[in-house]
Amino acid sequence: MSLKIDGLRKALEETYDPALDFLEKLVGTNSHTGNIEGVRANAALIERQFLPMGFHARRIPCRLPGTAEHLVLDSGGSGPAIACVSHLDTVFSAAEERSQNFSWRREGTRVYGPGTYDIKGGTALLWMMMSALEQTCPEVFRSVRWLLIWNAAEERLAEDFCDVCLSQLPPATLACLVFEGDEQSHENYAILGQRKGTAKFRISVQGRGAHAGNNHAKGANAIRELAGLVERLELMTDPSGNLSVNIGILRGGTSENRVPHEAEAFLEIRSYELKILEEAMARILSLQGDGRVRALSDGFPCRISVERTLFVPPWEGGDETARLASFWQEASRDTGDKLSVARRGGISDANKLSAYFPALDGLGPRGGNSHASEFAPDGSKSPEFVDVSSFVFKALLNAVAIIKFLESGGDLKILTGGRLDGE
Repeated sequence: MSLKIDGLRKALEETYDPALDFLEKLVGTNSHTGNIEGVRANAALIERQFLPMGFHARRIPCRLPGTAEHLVLDSGGSGPAIACVSHLDTVFSAAEERSQNFSWRREGTRVYGPGTYDIKGGTALLWMMMSALEQTCPEVFRSVRWLLIWNAAEERLAEDFCDVCLSQLPPATLACLVFEGDEQSHENYAILGQRKGTAKFRISVQGRGAHAGNNHAKGANAIRELAGLVERLELMTDPSGNLSVNIGILRGGTSENRVPHEAEAFLEIRSYELKILEEAMARILSLQGDGRVRALSDGFPCRISVERTLFVPPWEGGDETARLASFWQEASRDTGDKLSVARRGGISDANKLSAYFPALDGLGPRGGNSHASEFAPDGSKSPEFVDVSSFVFKALLNAVAIIKFLESGGDLKILTGGRLDGE
């Protein structure tokens, strides 16, 4: 293995500059989820970059209105399949990039720019890894059917992407590897073995309008009802971090001289544990019905309606994840750096795919400040960045771990115990 590691490292060092050139082209192509032509241009750049390795491209329409197509690159063959997952879109519109002067900017080992960390850096690192495997371990590269899949609308949680993956991946796919970034905030390099799940809700309140001066007693104030609900909902948050409740949008009323007849709130909840998430969802849905606020004149009640608009289950990890992660931990000892198996509160494609295939996440490069575009000279605001010094190590780590996994037979049925860091 030492010769493979030395050869892989040398190949990765040789592909480092081309990978940064590739990343700069990706970052320079605005691919906000709603910018259909930009997302397609990003996909075309990726197709051209991987084409010399013999991948065949397929584009599959995303069912979410106003979006482009998912991208699948397939190496073909009859070998065991491994899936590698990234996404094409970012959260930054072209207008925001212009207004914040947010574009490719390198300072030392940091490169700032839209998507550098989330997730174009992961795509560039994936290309480095595949290129090095093809050059130095052609027998490994050719023994696997590689399916590289990019979500066209991950930032809007495209609900059809999991179905697309299931339609493209053989049932016996050995592993699903997600190339989201590695948080710079960790002391060590890290991969991910758990993610929080989420549920989103719209709560609407129908009251009764009235003139605020002449007929105040006839009014049933929808804003007052909703304000009470907001307080009760926020108190559901567990300070230990096992459940968070966030009221993200609150609105209601039309003017100061009118008792408001309607109001609405949009919120989300998150937890690492499905049981806790289900209990919280049941509590929120139970709020439906007559409210506590009533008209003073005749007791007319406000009426509460609750609609769950989204549910993404948590990725709770488990024995398969621990077993798969063990190959990365073993690889880190060979490549010479410490590695943690961490968990993260954000959602990724691993949440759903992990229900069908052994999965790992956080295989991309280190970075931070995802979804931020603002810069302040005093350092109080810093935009999204990727640490390019992490590219060779993370690509080497992934390549060595995959080789070890394949040499073991790719068998996750003999499971090991062990707990993830942070549990």
